[in-house]
Amino acid sequence: MTNSVSLQNEQCDCRCIHEERVEGAGEHALPEKVNKQLASLFKAMGDPNRLKILWALDQEEMCVCDLALFLGVSESAVSHQLRQLRQLQLVSNRRDGPVLYYRLNDNHVSLLVHLALEHLHEEL
Repeated sequence: MTNSVSLQNEQCDCRCIHEERVEGAGEHALPEKVNKQLASLFKAMGDPNRLKILWALDQEEMCVCDLALFLGVSESAVSHQLRQLRQLQLVSNRRDGPVLYYRLNDNHVSLLVHLALEHLHEEL
């Protein structure tokens, strides 16, 4: 019973098509390649450990050893997560002697995380 009531609250009471709105959405739709890239970005940010990494790197740059201790996981697991974040250009790194430090790639990454958090706090 709950599902049918819930569905009724999410649908129109009548079947009608607003062609101009559908056409407008089509005109402003993202190219499929961009849509997939954007979905990959949000998917990467949707993983709790990757999100913790991004949040930590928003504070300051850190090496894999530091991040592993912070997350309570293996260095190998952190390296895997960082590789994915780097492929999406969310983080970058720099070498200082034997240490490889990671940081957010640019301010946009920080803005994405902070805007999502701001949105979450509005809903609470």
